[in-house]
Amino acid sequence: MAETSGAAASGAAEAACAFCAVAAGERPASVVLSDGVATAFLDRRPVFKGHVLVVPVRHVETLPELPAPLVGPFFERVRAVSAAVERGLAAGGTFVAMNNRISQSVPHLHVHVVPRNRGDGLRGFFWPRVRYDGDDEAESYAERIRRALGPSA
Repeated sequence: MAETSGAAASGAAEAACAFCAVAAGERPASVVLSDGVATAFLDRRPVFKGHVLVVPVRHVETLPELPAPLVGPFFERVRAVSAAVERGLAAGGTFVAMNNRISQSVPHLHVHVVPRNRGDGLRGFFWPRVRYDGDDEAESYAERIRRALGPSA
């Protein structure tokens, strides 16, 4: 009985999850990569323009909940997106981070890939946010990252 209740609770969480909706194509987002393992899309409130969130397609809230066989494939996508953000946006580097529960604004595992450049003002873990000028500007950033990922994305 507990297993059924847990499965029902998990299903309810997944049904209400904004990131699951993006991964399923049910919620609009500027998607840069989507396959059976992960979906990567622009953060709606980026630290810097081009800030990408990489989420597993399977709903899990934290890294310890991600099944071991998915850890490697998931982080291969994170690595690819990190490289694409640098290439596609001519960034000097990236900041890659994740929260588990504390400071996790959406209870679905997600990795932040933030473009960085020297003197960009990002210090420590204070993350001021910016806005895109509109959907067209967001889509132009997403397209540059998609092109840098190549045809497999």
